[in-house]
Amino acid sequence: MSKKEKHLVVLFFLLAFLFGATSIWNIYIVKTEQIPAYGKRYTEALVGGPQFINPLLITSNDVDRDASELIYSGLMDYDANGNLVLDLASSYEISEDGKEYTFYLRKDVLWHDGKKFTADDVVFTINSILNPAYPSPLRSSWQGIRVEKIDDYTVKFVLKNPYAPFLEKTTIGIIPKHIWETTEPKNIILSPINLQPVGTGPFEIKKAIKNKDGQITALFFKANDKYYKKRPYLDEIAFYFYNDQEQAINAYQKGEVMGISFISPKNKYLVEDKDTNIYKISIPKYFSVFFNQNQSVILSDKKVREALSYATDKKYILESIFGNEAKVVDSPILPTMKEYNDNIKKYEYSLKKAEEILEEAGWKDQNKDGIREKSLSKGKDPVNLEITIATSDVSDLAKTAEIIKSQWEKVGVKVNIENYDIDELRQNIIKSRKYDALIFGEVLSLNPDPFAFWHSSQKKDPGLNLSLYSNKDVDKLLEEARQEMDEQKRTEKLKEFQKELTDDIPAIFLFSPTYLYPVNEKVKGISINNAVLPSKRFVNVQDWYIKTQRVPKKK
Repeated sequence: MSKKEKHLVVLFFLLAFLFGATSIWNIYIVKTEQIPAYGKRYTEALVGGPQFINPLLITSNDVDRDASELIYSGLMDYDANGNLVLDLASSYEISEDGKEYTFYLRKDVLWHDGKKFTADDVVFTINSILNPAYPSPLRSSWQGIRVEKIDDYTVKFVLKNPYAPFLEKTTIGIIPKHIWETTEPKNIILSPINLQPVGTGPFEIKKAIKNKDGQITALFFKANDKYYKKRPYLDEIAFYFYNDQEQAINAYQKGEVMGISFISPKNKYLVEDKDTNIYKISIPKYFSVFFNQNQSVILSDKKVREALSYATDKKYILESIFGNEAKVVDSPILPTMKEYNDNIKKYEYSLKKAEEILEEAGWKDQNKDGIREKSLSKGKDPVNLEITIATSDVSDLAKTAEIIKSQWEKVGVKVNIENYDIDELRQNIIKSRKYDALIFGEVLSLNPDPFAFWHSSQKKDPGLNLSLYSNKDVDKLLEEARQEMDEQKRTEKLKEFQKELTDDIPAIFLFSPTYLYPVNEKVKGISINNAVLPSKRFVNVQDWYIKTQRVPKKK
């Protein structure tokens, strides 16, 4: 053969080989399917650091909640859509009068150290919360509830009064009696066990990394091989801690982590690329301007509150701060909830209407300085229509305050803003109720019980009635709603509650932001739509995977 013919023969065999290999590969792909495989580590950037990885001590630290979600389990839990599902309990029964809840526990659950989980652990956990010597912030919400051990795998909760949302309380993580019973309640906060937790959840603590100052900079979790549902596909999860979101984003951009616990809408563009999935999670949280009528005589005038409601352009706030990643709210029950009443009074933005209401109420700008005045009692000098807004120095809330200030000033209101560090705001301002108006958020449950936020008995700390609102009819509706076991009747009472409340205008309901969770597309199996808290993004973490394998398709 000539040289040219030899080249043609070689080329023919190469093409035949490639064609054959491609055909075999295509047959392989057609006959097999890709499924999750065990292995790999998922890494995530979080802002802040751990303090108490203990479900009984958790307050507002999201890092503690996130870690506890991996480590601990409750009798009940939530699924990816926010529905209550069984967890450590295999079943439960509710008495006809709604005062007794009997839980039958799983018998295949082991603690991370290999000890058996039993009813003793449940009883110990709840009694620890109820113990005044134990510094649990949950105690007030569990008062009036008694827990009894029936046998090793049965417990009963006895309530003084029916409480329709009780099942949600049982999502709290259960702690091991054999680990904690030797620690004096007064020493709980100082116990090193808080950062060396033993739970029954899908992951357990592997190690903590500290810097030279002893600060924890990373936590490593390993899969719980004994997990009663199924072993997680991921071998490990690592949390890396950063001072602020900018540092967390930088770590993600460099490929040092595979996800960020949360990203604000303004920073979303920094991680939007073909390699990132941004999960949008609906959380039952809303922000409002709460009016403290006890602190401000001006705000005790309903006409002023009504005018301010009309002078607030909620849509502009959302567009300016959140883009499309938030929803306007008009009620303390969110539009996504079945209990929401769409027929309540809504105060659509109208500067003209706001000005008319203030004029009719006697608030006029007599000296033409741009600020309205009025004498609040006969013979007294007029006072300025002046309001001070307190809020957090967190960027989104600080900007919200500035926008509202500019909107209210257009109708002749003088507005002062006081921004505080979140801890100072909670301890020195909210706790003592020292504010005219407060821009702050409240978190509902997915089965809402607004009692703590709007009942008159909750006006003082630790109650969460931030408007110091009082209405006997509303009190009665809230009391009846939380005791009503018939879902339809309960919904009707909560709808009536919303109508009464929004007519009184104790607050301007602003927005409910969407929770944005960016994760590298290599991480599969994440499925979450609704979550009661950000930490619940891990509800199906045992199904997450990075590594895959191909297996023959089922016939």
